[in-house]
Amino acid sequence: MSKLIGNAVVGQSGGPTAAINATLAGVIRGVRENVHDGSIPRLYGMHNGVEGLLEERLVDLTEFFADESKIDDLEHTPAAALGSCRRKLPKMGENDAVYEKLLEIFKKYDIRYFFYIGGNDSMDTVAKLSAYTKGHDYEMRIVGVPKTIDNDLVVTDHTPGFGSAAKYLAVTMQEIIRDCAVYTTKAVTIVEIMGRDAGWLTASAAIGRGVNGIAPDLIYLPERNFDMNEFFASVRAALEKHPNVVVAVSEGIRFADGTYVGEGTQSGVVDAFGHKYLSGTGKALELAVKAEIGCKVRSVELNICQRCAAHVASAIDLEESVAVGRAAVKGASEGVTREMMTIDRISTKPYAYKIGHNDIDLIANQVKRVPDAFINAEGNNVTDACVEYLLPLIAGEVSPKYESGLPVHVIID
Repeated sequence: MSKLIGNAVVGQSGGPTAAINATLAGVIRGVRENVHDGSIPRLYGMHNGVEGLLEERLVDLTEFFADESKIDDLEHTPAAALGSCRRKLPKMGENDAVYEKLLEIFKKYDIRYFFYIGGNDSMDTVAKLSAYTKGHDYEMRIVGVPKTIDNDLVVTDHTPGFGSAAKYLAVTMQEIIRDCAVYTTKAVTIVEIMGRDAGWLTASAAIGRGVNGIAPDLIYLPERNFDMNEFFASVRAALEKHPNVVVAVSEGIRFADGTYVGEGTQSGVVDAFGHKYLSGTGKALELAVKAEIGCKVRSVELNICQRCAAHVASAIDLEESVAVGRAAVKGASEGVTREMMTIDRISTKPYAYKIGHNDIDLIANQVKRVPDAFINAEGNNVTDACVEYLLPLIAGEVSPKYESGLPVHVIID
């Protein structure tokens, strides 16, 4: 494919992660490495994703990150340094004025490369923008760069950001289990973990089993219908074995009729993509156990700590996140467009991977759920095969720069 000369723009969208800025750093490094052939002279960052792009709230990242050490610090900065959004682009033909505005902005800033770092909903944006630009004579290369702690993007083996969130979950569950074990009084601790439609994060609570044999007694994922009577029976059986029972539950677990277990404690508010804001599943189960079994019981909602704990990030996750961003730029400069970058697992023992890419239309609006082989027959735990898949993704520790006892974070004005 012929060489395409023009500026690039990058944005971040959806929920932040402890590694999304490492991917941004990878894109920045990719553009810097590309300077020698002159195809991408300048990289702009869009504040708050496509929402900020429509308002022309751009920052010159080429200038902002002229200092290499600043890029290093960015790799260890949690959340989305460019800001995020949950802006849903309209369907083609419904409001093409939005796309016409975007095309005007691309032309105004001579933007020929578009990189969007995000999860499932962000890939919807990439797919729609790809479809629109395909029918116009302004050549662009549009690439989706994956991130999501939910690990629910199809085609890719896993997503940048998931490994660090999984590591936080695995570490925190070990600490919770040890804390609960100090008393002999019968007690149940229910830990609510993020995950609306896919239970990958909740499954990560079991990782300790593959290291030291210590893991929650019960694990419930959205991939299985939740049955309250089975839950009570399983909790009682676990209490017969030892007095301190720990249960991990996905926020998105549902009853057979499709209602969320925690629905009675939720606001009913939805985001731009129609997703309900979930919370309260752990509290609902806490109240149910208290009423049914009568033992001491408490619920813990880990909430946003699951996605922003950069101090305990997975080293392999950050490595892959940077590699994905860097490869996105290299691929685009060589002609890749209307695709999403992927992480392809070569082997598990020893762990090895390569960066690839695939058609965005095969990925957008699809959900990769935890497979049957990773869930036990009773539907209340995960299998050893699941733990084996997860273990390599949390490998390695990071060493962020500290100042006066606190980690250094990069803030993009």
